Amino acid sequence: MEQRKKLEDFYIIKNGKKLHYGYTTGSCAAAAAKAAALMLLTGEEISNVELLTPKGILLDLKVCQMRREADNVTCAIKKYAGDDPDVTDGILIFANVKKTKKTGIELDGGVGVGRITKKGLGQPIGSAAINKVPRKMILEAVEMICNEYDYEGGIKIRIEVPKGVEIARKTFNKRLGIEGGISILGTTGIVVPMSEEALIKSIEMEIKMRIENGAKYLLFTPGNYGENFLKEELELDVEQNIKCSNFIGEAVDMAVNLEARGLLLVGHVGKLIKVAGGIMNTHSRCADSRMEILGANAIKAGASLETVKEILDAVTTEQGLQILQHEKLLEKTMGYIVEKIEFYIKNRSYGQLEIGVILFSNELGLLGQSESVCYLKDMFRYRR
Repeated sequence: MEQRKKLEDFYIIKNGKKLHYGYTTGSCAAAAAKAAALMLLTGEEISNVELLTPKGILLDLKVCQMRREADNVTCAIKKYAGDDPDVTDGILIFANVKKTKKTGIELDGGVGVGRITKKGLGQPIGSAAINKVPRKMILEAVEMICNEYDYEGGIKIRIEVPKGVEIARKTFNKRLGIEGGISILGTTGIVVPMSEEALIKSIEMEIKMRIENGAKYLLFTPGNYGENFLKEELELDVEQNIKCSNFIGEAVDMAVNLEARGLLLVGHVGKLIKVAGGIMNTHSRCADSRMEILGANAIKAGASLETVKEILDAVTTEQGLQILQHEKLLEKTMGYIVEKIEFYIKNRSYGQLEIGVILFSNELGLLGQSESVCYLKDMFRYRR
């Protein structure tokens, strides 16, 4: 008989540390539904339930709470994110399974499970925010129990997350178009610690949602600095902003693949200056070269060797900017850097996107922008 690997067998090594896998809200919902269906159809009580995830990892999960009524059973499974910093870690995912007079198996969300309010999220508007793979997992788990115990009547499953409304405030759900709770997620059933893949997937989902709701142009910032600058200095609509984190290249690729017409990229010089060197993942572990790029463009602007040496010795980009400002070379150098950022993004998009770039610093404010910015900014003004 094949030996199935269990969750405790899986981990990754990151920075010399062993980081353990966890399991998704989708796995919790499927396991809770399976346990509730089993108790409903057999009349027995169980303390644990097994679930084989799409990734092939076998989970053995404790049933944390159980409530039995005349024609339905409710069970809860506790979410475990492993060593991933997941806001849903430790919450209880409930499944209520009820016999009905209809045929077939119905699935819906209850308290704490969000509702879809926009196109592009893989489910009809108004439906529960239970993604495609978790839906399949839940339905198949309950169907298996029905078949095993020769039950041919109807079943209704309701997934609930009592803390879902509170937790959803810490997620991107509202921005994506999911109101009233969390999403039941997971394509593999397993959470991989510090998963860049999951973050890139969430960026792609947001871009897709924008495009499917009629957007032709996209507004990107790497993070909170950019978003604050959008709101306070540029007076642009932050609700249209997509945080692309360090994944500039991936965001551009997605914009091309989803047939956007153009994008406006707004960011702090300490982050976006790397793009001026062709670096499309701006995380410090991938590459840095901020001072080298700043120094090279300062030379082009007419900086002396001594000035460039000072820049290369600077600890922060802001410090390097102060040196350029003192030498009256800041504006010219920033102009060259904006040009190079625009060049590399156009190159990444194979010339298929209109590109706008706005560069700023916390101390000096607006540093430079590309020629197309005035036109592109109008796409993202507040509509009163």
